Amino acid sequence: MEQTQGAVRAGQPAKAEASRRGHFAVILFAAAVFLAGIASPPGLMDDVDAVQAQISRNMLESGDWVTARLNGVAYLEKPPLKYWMIAVSYMVFGVHDWAARLPIALSAALLCWVTACFGTWAFGARAGTWSGIALATCVGLFLFTRVLFPDVILTLAVTTGMWAFLRALEERPRWIYLFWACAGVGLLLKGLIALVFPAGAAGLYLLLTGRLLRRETWRILRPFSGVALLLAIAAPWHVLAALRNPPYLDFTLRSEPGRYRGFFWFYFINEQVLRFLNLRYPRDYNTVPRLQFWLFHLLWLFPWSVYLPAAAKLGYRPRDRASRTRFMALCWTGFILLFFTFSTTQEYYSMPAYPALALLIGSALAAGGRWVEWGTRLAAAVASAALLAVVTLLWLVWDVPAPGDIAAALTQNPEVYTLSLGHMRDLTLTAFAYLKAPLAVAGAALLAGVLGGFLWRGERAWSSLAVMMTLFFVAARMALVVFDPYMGSRPLAQALERAPAGRLIVDDQYYAFSSIFFYANRRALLLNGRVNNLEYGSYAPGAPDVFLDDAGFRRLWLGPERCYLVANGPRVPRLEELVGKGSLHAVAASGGKFLFTNRVSGLQPPS
Repeated sequence: MEQTQGAVRAGQPAKAEASRRGHFAVILFAAAVFLAGIASPPGLMDDVDAVQAQISRNMLESGDWVTARLNGVAYLEKPPLKYWMIAVSYMVFGVHDWAARLPIALSAALLCWVTACFGTWAFGARAGTWSGIALATCVGLFLFTRVLFPDVILTLAVTTGMWAFLRALEERPRWIYLFWACAGVGLLLKGLIALVFPAGAAGLYLLLTGRLLRRETWRILRPFSGVALLLAIAAPWHVLAALRNPPYLDFTLRSEPGRYRGFFWFYFINEQVLRFLNLRYPRDYNTVPRLQFWLFHLLWLFPWSVYLPAAAKLGYRPRDRASRTRFMALCWTGFILLFFTFSTTQEYYSMPAYPALALLIGSALAAGGRWVEWGTRLAAAVASAALLAVVTLLWLVWDVPAPGDIAAALTQNPEVYTLSLGHMRDLTLTAFAYLKAPLAVAGAALLAGVLGGFLWRGERAWSSLAVMMTLFFVAARMALVVFDPYMGSRPLAQALERAPAGRLIVDDQYYAFSSIFFYANRRALLLNGRVNNLEYGSYAPGAPDVFLDDAGFRRLWLGPERCYLVANGPRVPRLEELVGKGSLHAVAASGGKFLFTNRVSGLQPPS
């Protein structure tokens, strides 16, 4: 007995050292993927990206940390924690696009580390390490943290909460307070869905393991004190937002244009209930087909999704900590995917399920076996096909010229831009002529994965896949720099700042040119822009009159005041009909977008 205890004690330092080395590897990969990508260029993109950054700046400059505003209009549909985090980053580092990205990047890196710690606790150091590396180097987490979505911060809160839930059941009940605290933080990140996910997954786990109705379970859950903690975290902002934006309570289950019912109705009824039921107005979003939504997870988790069949072969009967964690991960993933099967769905909405799948993948890799080896060969085969596609594209466009910026070679498909990956439809073969350097780096990355996957086994092969993805993300970032003039409007904002003072008009809704508002830090009149995200707030009492119709624009443009107009190329002919071609003087052009003025005096020639 003494010899056995001595061996256990002797093995503990070795296990701790293995955990430290593994976690350090996770942090290195996560830092290389996420923190290295916050530098500019590329700049903040139009649409959601620059919107989040500008709301945070508006809060910081106005001192109003309760009601978000865009262009002076109340923006009531989202909770504020992500804005607060970005605003604090501005306070520390100054207002920069990289400072806006920093909280998202840090949250992504921290999520990978927490997942590694979770896996180490449940399965051991090897499984924990590969759980964290798989999450850090999968396609989806990189892709959906390129924009300032709060979902990765929510995913961090959900993952921490689920680990705390299991630790409360396995070890000390006091861990349950971390579960409730994470749910409260989640409410300030994404609304009620942040409570539904962990509660639904935990409830499903307790139900299927036969523990839901046990008195001991509810002693551990401590629902009364737990809910009190949750409310202490989340309730103050909700109450303040309702008080500052009356009417206070309106439960109308109907969404319609032109009617203002205050914060409570819009935030809870319209954005939570009616959006889930696909009855929300305005209908400024789309939904991914259900089968496509499910199958896309093979891409979002690539290359590590090839090990999901190996994970399916593991034990899920909840007999020990490892099998109970795997079963929890199954409930966790299943609940989230099932929830969105009955709701409106964007590609990135299921991100909170990624860590659960990464835990299953890490557990499978640590267990090894034929299915893991076959998965490695499959990943190498897929990388081979991708390498062939990259080489073919390079061969086809090698001698194709690439004048100007990439916008000249793209199509426009605004009907699909309500999906987060809608701009992928804009690509043409000619556009790849502008992407020769990123394609070359991507080809080198894929070659590393092909060689490692076919020539090596075990951790050396998995490491080659992780390195492949890290290099591939470098290529992706290089491509984003090429796309910068098309996806954002910073060059137009810079030209506007150099030009003489004048009134700014944007031809479209705020989101269409949101990066101009960030980089120029000014308000604008929105031509026919009283739609979508700012429409509801525009009907609030005291809302600023920042919207123009065609007649108002024509009067202003042809009047004595100097004005500037930002417009997309395809919309220019309509504007020329309104005010005459001779009155639109180009100040700057970039990415298929233009900055015009009605007065040429004092201007430098357009670049």
